[in-house]
Amino acid sequence: MSPTDYPSRALPETRPTPPWHAGETALQARVGVAERMAELGPRVIRDHLIAQHRAFYRQLPFVVLGTVAPDGEAWATVRTGAPGFLDAPDPGHLRIRAAPEPDDPAEAGLSDGAALGLLGIDLGTRRRNRLNGTVVRDRPDGFAVRMAQSFGNCPQYIRVRTDPAPVPASLAAPRVSHHLDGQARALIGSAETMFVASYAVGADGRRQVDVSHRGGPAGFVRIGADGVLTVPDYAGNRFFNTLGNLLANPRAGLLFIDFATGDLVQMTGHSEVVLDAPDLADHPGAERLWRVTPRKVIRRPGAWPLRFAPPTARSR
Repeated sequence: MSPTDYPSRALPETRPTPPWHAGETALQARVGVAERMAELGPRVIRDHLIAQHRAFYRQLPFVVLGTVAPDGEAWATVRTGAPGFLDAPDPGHLRIRAAPEPDDPAEAGLSDGAALGLLGIDLGTRRRNRLNGTVVRDRPDGFAVRMAQSFGNCPQYIRVRTDPAPVPASLAAPRVSHHLDGQARALIGSAETMFVASYAVGADGRRQVDVSHRGGPAGFVRIGADGVLTVPDYAGNRFFNTLGNLLANPRAGLLFIDFATGDLVQMTGHSEVVLDAPDLADHPGAERLWRVTPRKVIRRPGAWPLRFAPPTARSR
């Protein structure tokens, strides 16, 4: 496959997408790194995949996606396949060979031309790359992402997991609710990993969707008696992609995976970034908190067709 496979999908002749939007710059200014990020952003955020990232995606057995449904709700999800199901035919596109998943609430946000966030993450090596762009539906075996922004992330807070084994996905019907049932609470209460989808509109008027990894000790995401989730925000790269999005637009989509059973819990809801939380001391190591009130929760038993060996080490 070559760049000429996309002759009618060439990028319009417009100014480059600015590296940061108003929500991100507001938080960068609050912690005193706005000037440094203004200089760093154009150097580390690219509009294409470099060679090592193109090779990286070809090795992965799954990828995390962030989408926006027609009603504006954000959803995080995962797509899975044998290594090679992800392929970058040229620096400006990433192909995902994956069949539609009708039971996945994120599927409705994968239409042609939709904005998309994507996270490639290798749990064994803790490497990860984030990108966002636009869905191109031009093949029967999946879709492509036309690149807008791509950048690497540090390996912090990723729990090491190795030896992924493919298994058949369960055909069990999804459990749909407006609150967390007991099994969803138990999965979240023991989780050391979660993914969050968010989005904002950039200065150029384009929707920027992001999906990111969050990790911590088991139970780092806490569920209140009222069903509200509280998530600690630990020190990171100071880009504030996720929290900047949530500050500009409170819609959030969360994904929790049981790596032993393949159970998925997906939810969408309203978020609040709490910069001066009175209960911050209850979350050791956190610099700030954010909370999510679920609007819709979908639990999909055994839906993920991968199983991982028990974690081998904690990386913080």
